[in-house]
Amino acid sequence: MRLTKLEHAALVIEDSGDKLYIDPGKFTTPITESAGTVAVVITHQHDDHWTPEQLGRIVDANPEVRIFGPAGVAAAASGFPVETVAAGDEVAVGPFRMRFFGGRHAQIHSSIPIVDNVGVLVNDRLYYAGDSFTVPEGVDVEVLAAPAGAPWMKIAESMDYVMAVAPRRAFPTHEMVLSQAGKALTNTRLGWATEQGGGEYVPLEPGDTLDF
Repeated sequence: MRLTKLEHAALVIEDSGDKLYIDPGKFTTPITESAGTVAVVITHQHDDHWTPEQLGRIVDANPEVRIFGPAGVAAAASGFPVETVAAGDEVAVGPFRMRFFGGRHAQIHSSIPIVDNVGVLVNDRLYYAGDSFTVPEGVDVEVLAAPAGAPWMKIAESMDYVMAVAPRRAFPTHEMVLSQAGKALTNTRLGWATEQGGGEYVPLEPGDTLDF
């Protein structure tokens, strides 16, 4: 499989010519070449993780694509055929087997409602928790998407999360809210946390790939 990091929280995974997109949102360059996409996972309803425009372009290019998300996404994206998933569910589409974890977005502030959120484990190898620190208990994570910056987190929480998961490799996600200086600082901290479990930190930039 090949992972390509896109801007902010978006990822695309390719295997045998098929593609799986995760969280194509408003901070991600418009996705115009998505032919071969068999599935899209949207971890939660916030627009930095999906927009009707991004999803519409993918659906137009791939009319049979299957879309997965929690109940909040199904409600927010009611114009699309979203299949509702929750923690404990497992689905397979083409070469991709997806297992879902968690259920709730991390708290931003007590004044802001907490929405549904699912983490997704792809082929028992790549794990991305969306906007949460849900640890996939009992899973030996090969590649972890580690949150780098957001209104709902501080770097100490992300470092603790990375150490709890102890992946073999980790890379940053959710970082469009950071300056270049902020990204450099965060990469140093998350790199240290990854190394505590014997893993390797890979500071991917948008457009970079990782084979696993």
